[in-house]
Amino acid sequence: MSNPKVDVAIIGAGTAGLSARRAAASRGASVALIDPGPYGTTCARVGCMPSKLLISAADAAWHARHAGVFGVETQVQVDGPAVMRRVQAERDRFAGFVVKAIDELRQDGVLVSARARFTGPNRLALRHVDGSESLLDARAFVIATGSRPFVPPPWRVLSEPTLLTTDQLFELPDLPKSLLVVGAGVIGLELGQAMHRLGVRTTILSIGGQIAFIKSRQVNAEAARILKSELDLHLEHELLSVEEGEEGVRVRFKGEDGIPREEVFEKVLMGAGRSPNWEGLDLQQAGVPLDERGRPDVNPYTNQVGDTHIFVAGDVSGHRPILHEAADEGRMAGTNAATWPRVAAEPRKTPLSIMFTDPQVASVGTSWPEMNCAESRVGTVDYGDQGRARVMNEHRGMVRIAGQAGTGLLLGAQMVGPRVEHTAHLLAWAVQSRMTVGEALQMPFYHPVVEEGIRTALRDLQGKLHLAHAPGVPCEEFGVGG
Repeated sequence: MSNPKVDVAIIGAGTAGLSARRAAASRGASVALIDPGPYGTTCARVGCMPSKLLISAADAAWHARHAGVFGVETQVQVDGPAVMRRVQAERDRFAGFVVKAIDELRQDGVLVSARARFTGPNRLALRHVDGSESLLDARAFVIATGSRPFVPPPWRVLSEPTLLTTDQLFELPDLPKSLLVVGAGVIGLELGQAMHRLGVRTTILSIGGQIAFIKSRQVNAEAARILKSELDLHLEHELLSVEEGEEGVRVRFKGEDGIPREEVFEKVLMGAGRSPNWEGLDLQQAGVPLDERGRPDVNPYTNQVGDTHIFVAGDVSGHRPILHEAADEGRMAGTNAATWPRVAAEPRKTPLSIMFTDPQVASVGTSWPEMNCAESRVGTVDYGDQGRARVMNEHRGMVRIAGQAGTGLLLGAQMVGPRVEHTAHLLAWAVQSRMTVGEALQMPFYHPVVEEGIRTALRDLQGKLHLAHAPGVPCEEFGVGG
């Protein structure tokens, strides 16, 4: 008896996998979507949506406490269980939409609740959630297995009730009394600030001196200055010891001042990044080329592994671990898997990253280390005197916008400031549309809005575009020095 066979087998039913299924099916391919659960996508269950729910509660408490600047006096009491109940209820609502779609795919016979591993170039061994096993053959494959929280070695001595990742954090029935956050990336800073604003004694430890994805030295320094004025944040630290006891986790470390500190925390939250889920797939059995870590090289414009029949999408690819990018990669991978061996390349969207701290942090377009004063110019605005920002009492931060010398094309931006999620979108659209600085300045700017700030930066940039670079002239004169 022959094994069941489909045109495209997709391993993983998250954002990328579901997008790949739709794309492959729309091209007439028969599809099997393989995932053991839990279902609901990383974003909806343990990522962007529950984190934003927690941040919204924290911001409400923070702004209420600081309303005195407007002549409004309030008393704030945070009900931890009520905060977590709303986070969980709304989280379940968001995830429920995905779970409903998954249930429909299960009823249609498309979803297979199982773990998959390769046993040959065109064959998967499936271990179903009920314990049974089967084989499945496919003409092409999409790997969309996502990622998992990374725990650095020194912290692996902690037990799970004490050591939290985002997989456990949003299941807590109440806010902890104290929290140590490891990592100053998006996860660590968003959740660390939220916990602090909700009344949790919070310390954030990191290494490398960098705020999340920010590459501009000037923007990084400004973001660090602002966040440190509120948070117990150490972007450089030396860990001396970690010990778990009945009273909690006792941590000894040296902060940026070099002074040893010893504190006890009820919980430790890992915000040190995520690792792609390649384990257990037995990729070597698929006959694809692997690097020294046992991972394939994935073309970011086709999502194809070499010239094989295997495609990769979403967080596991390591390209851009963000939801909208995962959806795009899933669509590309599903399309190319369905039409393989005919494979089409597709340009990627302008890079866009946003961190929902207060103030928000964002990055658009070209990587900042690639900037140089022979080819680039940078314009800057300081939000300290920006009209709408002062009206809202959120006048802190800066935006740096880069343009190409000679052509005036917009290249990208690095920013920290009030509501820059909106500013970042405008600039990402402008960069992707290949808009010049002059064309951007012809766009309407309403008054008074925060977005007026980028007009100031664009004017500064325009004034530098005509400056010629000469040997010995400092890059700072063109705004490029950081």
